[in-house]
Amino acid sequence: MANHSQFGFQDASSPIMEELVEFHDHALMVALAICSLVLYLLALMLMEKLSSNTVDAQEIELIWTILPAIVLIMLALPSLQILYMMDEINEPDLTLKAIGHQWYWTYEYTDFKDLTFDSYMIPTMDLPTGHFRLLEVDHRVIVPMESPIRIIVTANDVLHAWAVPALGVKTDAIPGRLNQTPFITTRPGVFYGQCSEICGANHSYMPIVVESAPLTFFEHWSSLMSS
Repeated sequence: MANHSQFGFQDASSPIMEELVEFHDHALMVALAICSLVLYLLALMLMEKLSSNTVDAQEIELIWTILPAIVLIMLALPSLQILYMMDEINEPDLTLKAIGHQWYWTYEYTDFKDLTFDSYMIPTMDLPTGHFRLLEVDHRVIVPMESPIRIIVTANDVLHAWAVPALGVKTDAIPGRLNQTPFITTRPGVFYGQCSEICGANHSYMPIVVESAPLTFFEHWSSLMSS
């Protein structure tokens, strides 16, 4: 859960998000090294320790041709690894479908016969004590912990986006099109997200709440919801 003074990412709760945070730190260090080198060269030029003969030398030309290529490789290799991690799961334990509406979400557990519900934001006047304003919903998405899950995202009217930062998930909901992405929760907890595509006047009032729970709790909850 993010707070007002937070400058970094939320605590990672999925392997994909852990890799994204690590790649962010890696790219930040590469950018810091580049900025330090550029500032150092500028300081040398201001102090007139670099002459025109040095700058025009063939060795310098070779260095600033090879060095950017090395930097790109350092960034490309880990990013490709994350891209393959975010690829489709062939055999997920659970398939969940999220349908965006103005301005609520509909969820369908496709592995169950009659497990479908709408998820609306709880108005501030009806919010129980201790819950988060503009983030709590009347029906949470319950998923089993440490299980591969595939979510299929679409929309019924306009563009939406299903995003949960702690899980490293952000998928566009496009009318007439199905997008899918996998995720795995590594710990129990409640993870909050919001629609991340401007979809109208009440765009800010269609939150997403995912609750990761042990498998026994999920089986009990699904049996109650299906009955």
